[in-house]
Amino acid sequence: MSISRKIHFEISERKILLRVFDIFFVLLVLFLIGKYFNFTYFQITASNYYWTIVLALYITSIGTIFEMYNLQIANNKFLILRSTILTTAVTTLLYLLTPFYTPILPSNRLQIVYFFVAILFALLLWRNLYIYFLAANRFVKTVLFVGSSKKVESLVEELTRVNPHYKVIGFIATDDKTVKTTLQSLSLSELESFFSKHYISEIVVTNDNSKVISVALYSQLLKLLEKGIVIRQYAEVYEYSTNRLPIHFEDKELYKFFPFSRSNQNALYAFYIRFLDVLLSIIGLLGLLCILPFIILFNALWNKGPLLYKQERIGKNGIPFEIYKLRTMIVNAEKDGAVFAKVNDIRITSFGRFLRKTRIDEVPQFINVLKGEMALIGPRPERPVFVDEIAKNIPLYQTRHVIKPGLTGWAQVNYPYGVSLEDSLMKLRYDLYYIKHRSLFLDINIVMKTLSTILFARGQ
Repeated sequence: MSISRKIHFEISERKILLRVFDIFFVLLVLFLIGKYFNFTYFQITASNYYWTIVLALYITSIGTIFEMYNLQIANNKFLILRSTILTTAVTTLLYLLTPFYTPILPSNRLQIVYFFVAILFALLLWRNLYIYFLAANRFVKTVLFVGSSKKVESLVEELTRVNPHYKVIGFIATDDKTVKTTLQSLSLSELESFFSKHYISEIVVTNDNSKVISVALYSQLLKLLEKGIVIRQYAEVYEYSTNRLPIHFEDKELYKFFPFSRSNQNALYAFYIRFLDVLLSIIGLLGLLCILPFIILFNALWNKGPLLYKQERIGKNGIPFEIYKLRTMIVNAEKDGAVFAKVNDIRITSFGRFLRKTRIDEVPQFINVLKGEMALIGPRPERPVFVDEIAKNIPLYQTRHVIKPGLTGWAQVNYPYGVSLEDSLMKLRYDLYYIKHRSLFLDINIVMKTLSTILFARGQ
């Protein structure tokens, strides 16, 4: 059986390519305008190597905040234009404001314009090349599914929705049921001719239970594995593509898909995170004190009533605690009982809406962080009444209480505000992913995404 191969870039590889070539194109354009035009502000030399390092760090970190490495945005030429302009503007400004690590400010201000235009041109050039070449259909991953006939259509639809770079072109049924599907159903005898005609990048096995896979099919899969075909389990592919756990796949075998992160038992990680929690909480509360007079004034004008309020929430190990927030709703907003806040909730005041959009209403929770009831990063704490209600419908929901709740979290930066059971299930998938993969790198990623949420006023 001859195996045809096709070039495909994984999600992580695409993000690395974007970062590497962002830097490469910027340095290339700066070098060329320095060589052929009267541009002297930024020169690439051995003695000035740290200028290059600082510029690369600024571009990639600020680009992360403005979602330059979000693949959905990177694949859209209109959305990436906005992100590129913002990244270039902030990078240029920050670079000019740190002359200890960057070139001295030029006497000719036109040099700054050249610098800005060069970075903008370089990033736009590379990002358009990426869209027209690397994001093109010829770089998609062609996949063959192996699994139950009745599930295959819904699983294919779900996978291609979350990762458009996957193209499922056929499936092998592990049962005898016949269902209507748009995919080509294959028998074992057809496999050899199918592989000789098509470029297959990967086989995805959708069955959790290996017992349903026949000996003959298992033997064929082993032969394909020997020939270099990648074979992966659907839950693994889904988790990698979405950055969330496929809870519907876990059933009673939670341990198979949800091993806790080593960081949960890592004393050094725990110490480091607690140190940062305390340090950043002190800085956050000092920042709140600086703007507190304005908040008190605006609260008196457009949000009449108490400034702060406390509310019971469920914390680590299911232990309740009182959370602190700036009040954003009218007084006695829940006189008829606890109700989830909704999009465009009429109980939210005009000033309260601003506080929510900018996340300023959450700043008093730094007090909870200092008290050790919360962390900066973790699943958002919910009220006991809502936890009980949701847990009745989602059995794994209380698993999120194995770590401290957070001021921000993986679910908050990846999923929009929602109050339905379906929304709660989706957020739980993200929360469990964070608990499973908890690490310093993921924490930094969440902080960057949170800054992006605040800058674009996406709070609810």
